[in-house]
Amino acid sequence: MITYIFSMKSIFVFVAGLLSTLYLINPTAGIFELIPDNIPFVGNLDEATAAFFLIESLNYFGFNLPNPFGRRLKK
Repeated sequence: MITYIFSMKSIFVFVAGLLSTLYLINPTAGIFELIPDNIPFVGNLDEATAAFFLIESLNYFGFNLPNPFGRRLKK
């Protein structure tokens, strides 16, 4: 019987964080983008979504970043 070290959720969160990091690094130099950045306001939503996924995946694995939005942390 195979023992799994990581759960499927952990693998999914890791892959989502990795893909969002690659998207934010922008290795294609703007050739491939989900939403072109020259569209006002809407053009930045894909980067904001990728940043959200990256921050949440880091939080999932215990790398808690400072509280940038001033939300109260649950105790």
